[in-house]
Amino acid sequence: MRSSSRFLAVIAMTAIVAGACSSTAATPTAAPTEAPTAAPTAAPTAAPTASTAVTVPALSVGDFDAAMTPMAKLTGLTAAGSGMVGVILPDVTTSARYTSYDLPYLTQAFTAAGYKSTDFKIDNASGTTTSEVAIATTDISAGAKVLLVDPLDGPTGLAIQTLAAAAGIPYISYDRATFQGTTTYYVSFDNVQVGKLIGQGFEKCVTAWKVASPQVFELDGGKDTDPNAISFAAGYNNVLWGTALTNTAQIAAGTAGTGASAGFTVVGDQIAPGWDNTKGQTVFQTAFTANPKINATVEANDGLAGAVITVLKGAGVKPNTIPTTGQDATIAGMENILQGYQCGSVYKPIYLEAQAAVALATILRAGQTPPTTLVNGTTTNPANTAVTEPAVLLTPYWVDATNMETTVIKDKFISVTDLCNAVTAAVCTAAGIQ
Repeated sequence: MRSSSRFLAVIAMTAIVAGACSSTAATPTAAPTEAPTAAPTAAPTAAPTASTAVTVPALSVGDFDAAMTPMAKLTGLTAAGSGMVGVILPDVTTSARYTSYDLPYLTQAFTAAGYKSTDFKIDNASGTTTSEVAIATTDISAGAKVLLVDPLDGPTGLAIQTLAAAAGIPYISYDRATFQGTTTYYVSFDNVQVGKLIGQGFEKCVTAWKVASPQVFELDGGKDTDPNAISFAAGYNNVLWGTALTNTAQIAAGTAGTGASAGFTVVGDQIAPGWDNTKGQTVFQTAFTANPKINATVEANDGLAGAVITVLKGAGVKPNTIPTTGQDATIAGMENILQGYQCGSVYKPIYLEAQAAVALATILRAGQTPPTTLVNGTTTNPANTAVTEPAVLLTPYWVDATNMETTVIKDKFISVTDLCNAVTAAVCTAAGIQ
């Protein structure tokens, strides 16, 4: 889905290729609806599109909430700005988040900030790199003053950023970093921390499920196209094996665990190309057939966990036997957790990410400089550590059966009715979910 081979000709003009990103922010201590704060080393200057007399509210990433109440503080800036904010989401297949969460949350955030429906435009590239660039070109031609883009891959992000720079408008890289330009920002969750939560959750699950001499298979996300996938893997590999690979390399078979993972052994580590769940299922089916001793697995998101679980169920594996992991806290992931096939999932409150992105876009649209309370960190290009960019970094959380009620259910991220209808009321009651 995120392969860039068909698109390299389009971006031959740029010599920089995006690498994995590492993020730096303060250590969070807040509840699941808050995020860390730390000042960045620098911030780009916003494009001067409006009077500098307007006041920029001192919003912090910790201010955003499920009701989106802080967005009302931005209405003055919205009125002071002009032109459209063009939003481009990447696909409809690799994760349920883009259609189920990002689209409605972004729409709600724009509306709460006082935008008219003509002041913002949200499109989905449907997994096609050329479509994503074409949408950006159309948005710029239509007078967009800010581009907010979740790039399908690094080259696509760079190509769109180049278009934005040529048009003299700020570019916000949403959920995946793009290391290019002087008016480029990053809005996302701390990706290495996401990976660390996966690794730590996996360790606890192996103990809880009493997995003897864990023979571990890792199914990484689309490290071939998505720099975030590299950062996720760096996080869990550092926890499990003491090695944080910041490239597309895999952990060698036979590698032994360290610390809490002592006694764990790597059987195999492979990529699901382009985050494709179907390809990921084939990868794991082949590995499991060749190595039936595999009794523990690590996956980079709920979609890949579901692909592995399909194979395990087909092989007659019982619940609470072979661990799987994930992220995105999808309803399918929550069902697998409650049914004993998945250890947990990293919950990234997308309603917080949407608000942060819209707040940043609104400030830039008004020609203002974002406060350091909002731009609370930096992200670094590991391909060239001298290259950093200002970032808005939010806090991820590990969710399992013990805290599902107080996180995704409390935040109404998951419908309790839909979840309990899927797994039965008895299973929900046993997990304290009402």
